Formats: sequence, C-alpha cells, structure tokens
Amino acid sequence: MASLVNIRFLPSRHSIQVEAGTTILEAARRAGALIEAPCNGAGTCGKCRVKLAERFRPFVRSGGEHHLTAEDEADGWVLACESVVTGHIEVEIPQGISSHSLQIISHGLARPVVVKPFFTKAYDHKAGETRIIAGGDVVAIEPGDRSARLFGVVVDIGTTTLVASLVDIGSGEERATASALNPQSLHGQDVLSRIKFASEPAGREQMHTELIREINRLIGQVAATAAIDCGDIAEVIFSGNTCMLHLATDTDPSSLGKHPYRPVITGGNHVRAHALGLAVAPYGLVYLPPILSAYVGADITAGILAAGLSEQQGVTLFVDIGTNGEMVLAVDGAMAAASTAAGPAFEGMNITCGMRAGRGAIERFYVEADGAVTIKTIEEAAPAGICGSGLLDIAGELVACGVIDKRGRFVRPDRSTLPEALRERVIACEGKPAFRIAGDIVLTQKDVRQIQLAKGAIRAGVELLLRSRGVEADQVDRVFIAGSFGYHLQARSLIQIGLLPEVFDGKIEFLGNTSKTGGQALLLNGDLRRQLEALVPSVEVIELADYGDFDQVFVGCLGF
Repeated sequence: MASLVNIRFLPSRHSIQVEAGTTILEAARRAGALIEAPCNGAGTCGKCRVKLAERFRPFVRSGGEHHLTAEDEADGWVLACESVVTGHIEVEIPQGISSHSLQIISHGLARPVVVKPFFTKAYDHKAGETRIIAGGDVVAIEPGDRSARLFGVVVDIGTTTLVASLVDIGSGEERATASALNPQSLHGQDVLSRIKFASEPAGREQMHTELIREINRLIGQVAATAAIDCGDIAEVIFSGNTCMLHLATDTDPSSLGKHPYRPVITGGNHVRAHALGLAVAPYGLVYLPPILSAYVGADITAGILAAGLSEQQGVTLFVDIGTNGEMVLAVDGAMAAASTAAGPAFEGMNITCGMRAGRGAIERFYVEADGAVTIKTIEEAAPAGICGSGLLDIAGELVACGVIDKRGRFVRPDRSTLPEALRERVIACEGKPAFRIAGDIVLTQKDVRQIQLAKGAIRAGVELLLRSRGVEADQVDRVFIAGSFGYHLQARSLIQIGLLPEVFDGKIEFLGNTSKTGGQALLLNGDLRRQLEALVPSVEVIELADYGDFDQVFVGCLGF
C-alpha cells in the first residue's frame, strides 16, 4: 500500500492527504486549490508553474517535457502536472490574473426589440396578490403588488470568460453587467480538453459545480448593483457554445468528442433553474437557445439573431474568432455554418510569453518606419506578457516589415536590409530565432508556428465555407467579426497575417458580444425564440472534415 503524504497549498491554505506518487496538479484539484492548467495536464502549455521552498524540493520528482529554464528550476519552480510528490510539502501557487483585472467585452450590436416576454406579472387588486405568468400559465403567486419587480439574466458562457447581464423584463432596460473568468478554463483551455475532463462523472460534476458557483456569484453581483432581490429573477438565458451548455446543465458532453459528434442538448427549451443550482426565483427557468451542431452552438444562433443575418441582402460572412472558430455565410438570408478548431493560441495559452487579456498584457504593437517599436499594454501597466490581440498585431507587423517571411520564418539579421532597430531585436532563444518585444518578453519561432496553425484553421474554414456556396471572396459584401476577443482585433492585423483575404479590406465590422445581445433579444421577446427555433433547421452545417482536400486547403492557408 502506498504511503500517504500531506500537501498544503499557499496562499489559499488548502491542504490534503494523498498517496505518494500523486502529481501536484491532481492533489490541487482534489483539495480545491486552483492551479491554471489550460492543457489539462498534458504537459504542453507550461502554464501550471508552482514554487517550492528549498526544504521541500527533495520530496518532489519532476520529469517529462517541460517549459522551464534552468534559472527557474534553480529558484524552485516546477510544473504541477509533471511533478510527483514523495513526501510532505508546501506548494506556493502564484497569484495570476483575477476576474477583476481581465479585459472582457460585455457590449455588442443589439437589434431593436419589441418587449413581449415569456414571463409577465399581473397584480390582482381584489386579492391583493401578484400572479407570475410563464408562457400564459400562472406559475406562482406573491403577496402584495410586485408587478414591477420582474427581471431576467442573460449569461454569455464563453470558453474563457463569463458575462452576466441583468435586464428589467418589463422595460427592456439593462440594469447591470458583470464578468469573470470561466473557472473551467483552469482545467482545460479548449473545448476538447473540457470534453475529455468532463467525460468522467467526477470531472463533469466539478466542471458543472464550479461554473454554476461562479454564475451565481455574478448573478448576486448584478443584483446587488441594481439593488434588487435575486428572488425577482424569473428567467435566465444561457448563451454559449454547445459544450458549455452541456456542462452548464450537468449533461454528459462525451458524445461531442467522438464520431458522429451528436449533442445531447439541442436547445429551444426550458430547464428548471433550481435543478441546476441557480440562486434565482423558486419558479425560475433557464432558456437554452437552439444550437446548430456539436461545434456551432447557441452563442452563434444568438449572434445570427443580433446581426439579423436572415434579413441581410447580398453576401454576409459572420465569424466568431476564438479557440473554436465558428462562421456563418448568409447569401440573401440563406445560411450555411461551419466551425474549425483554431486552438488556444489566440488566448495566449500555448504561446511562450502568452497571457490572458489582463493588466500588463501587450494588446497593441506597432513598428515605425525607422524600425522603432511601440507597444500598448492593458491599463498602461508594465509589460507582463502578450494577449491575443497583441499577438496578432505583433505577427502582422513583423510580417509587414519583413522580420517574418511568408513561410513564417524569422529572417537572418545579417542577411536582411531591416533597420538596425529591428535587426537588434532578432535574437536567439534556446538556440532558435526569436524577436525581443519588451524586456524578457519574446515571440519565438514556435509561437509563430502556433499562430500559423490557428489562423490557418480559420482561413481554411472561410475558404471552404465560401466554396460550399459557390461564392468568391471578392463577392462578399460585408464581414462581421463577433465575440469579446474579436472586438479587440484590428482589421489590418487580420489581413496582414492572412487570417482573412485582402479583398475583405474595408468590409470588416466588429460587432462585439453578440452572444449576450442576442440572448437579451430572446429574453425580451418570445416571438423571436419561435422564429429562431424555426430558422435553425434551415441552416446547413458544413462539415469541413468531409472535404477531401481539407488538408491541402489548410496547408495552403498557413503562409503569411
């Protein structure tokens, strides 16, 4: 029988007793101590760094492919996923980005909506009571006149972030918003990692519990801001991708990860809020918008509604850029949709100096004519790393000025005609070329490859989606970029790196968080729900993997 060891996590003071041979990451998860591990312990991201005091280092055995320098190891840093505990230890977890410092977009394009909600309240003067009516049926009665106290919450459940919007159902007014990091992202950055983690009952329970706990915190926060009681929240709209809806409703997502990739949830229905653990009215319901497929979810159908794609004339391309790039092509209102796995590069999670969009993250990058570099960080703080928008800016600018060639390789400074200010920034990092951005923050050759893979996946999706409808790129009239991440991007960078064709220049519009604004429209108007539910079956979902030349198209889209 294996011996037992005690592990204490600082500064949270969580502690646990586990069998010797358990990894630090496994122990942390059992203890409830949060260590960010975007690759779900696969040992590929290098983000689960923790520190050991010198007296505890002999009781930890590390191994595997890691991303730590000799200096880091000498200082006591180890990767939690690859470090096996053999004796009693204390582990220091570095304090990373908090939800308060994350830059999360909560606004977006909103369509005019006639207020005609699913829930209403009616005061009976004779009885002195208020009837709560849902879909025409009385579902509860409250004493006194509470007809003006009727609220709903829209929760945009993103893979990385959460946004909660409190709406007065009677007036249609947004009363408060709050945002946070999706706690599931600490266990797996992309959808496939979450599916794998939650395919076991214990993993699914953890994913669901952590998510609902954070959603409840956000609901409490917006209720406090608006000075209302959570018991007056009648309805919640969950707007998110298909996997997020499965996890939010404690539904096994494993079918999403294996052929034929059929979701258990299809949306267009209600579930009881209290059954999910939501702290709202006892009669409260959660509406799940209809989804298109395993990888084109309710966030995209909400976006279709917010952008009015079914009503647009001409050719409109709608793209949500993220770890799972989803896109919809509308030709005079007739739609086709597709998704492509871009991976976590745009979140900075498999980038050497990548980080989330928090304080100190480089979000803008410019190269002047003389080669001088200008950077802008979030909150104007000292540079701490590179977030997604900064990453695309950096790649775009370095391609445009010739530091990176069309194949994605750094040029040799001694063979280039670059300005001196740029040549001196091209350095060697662990024996391979890299570009020094600020201080010890660099963009490596490996990072460039990750950008190419991510942008190549989305560009290939765009190319094949256009092909499926016989549309040439120059026939596209408008390009809508949706999502919180997309809102921070620049059209110039998207075109410079080849994520979008050059002929899209001047046609790109950034819509912001249409997952939230589309969800608000569904909250306020029941007719829109029925219209969307009727529309979704007419949208053809294009399976890109079914194209025999998908690999060729993808490879052709890797170049800058």
